[in-house]
Amino acid sequence: MSSTPSVLADVPLFPLHTVLFPDGLLPLKIFEARYLDMARDCLRDKTPFGVCLLKSGAEVAQPNEPAVPEAIGCLAEIDVCDVDEFGMLLIRARGTERFRLLSHRVEPGGLLVGMAELIGGDMPLEGTGHMEKFGACAEVLERIIATIRERDPESLPFIEPFRLDDPTWVSNRLSEVLPIALKARQKLMELQDAGARIDVVHHYMQQHQLL
Repeated sequence: MSSTPSVLADVPLFPLHTVLFPDGLLPLKIFEARYLDMARDCLRDKTPFGVCLLKSGAEVAQPNEPAVPEAIGCLAEIDVCDVDEFGMLLIRARGTERFRLLSHRVEPGGLLVGMAELIGGDMPLEGTGHMEKFGACAEVLERIIATIRERDPESLPFIEPFRLDDPTWVSNRLSEVLPIALKARQKLMELQDAGARIDVVHHYMQQHQLL
């Protein structure tokens, strides 16, 4: 079997001031024509779009200020779609696979489109030290989920099933909810080693007395 990574051509890109992780939840309110068209096409064709952290530029189109995305992002699939009373499109998307942008261009309507190379899953967790840190991280995440469920179950920022026995899932969810700077969150998403991500979030929680 070939180990050549899959390359996707013409992936519509949505640069945002947020970092999407695999299995992450992304609620969006869409009003710009380029993204309304993108969402319509993705729903019709059952295809994903790519979410990238904005390196520079603005989320809403600005004259003479093109949006520049980070090179590594995450594909998103729309699983819920609605329209509010003002005609704004409300969608909920779910992160699937990470990708690396090989190139991108701006289409006449202003939509960014890229050629994306898919990035494989994380290296598995190994070593007693990593497993102990993972156990502590999973306990914190379980407490966070229980607290949110008690206060406001409708605002839970995670999609079930909750995989508290999965180091990648746990480290990704903690990376999303901890108050980490966007650039640091981007670096955590880019890591391809679950143990390394566990190390970082565990150290952060120790520093901030969350463990």
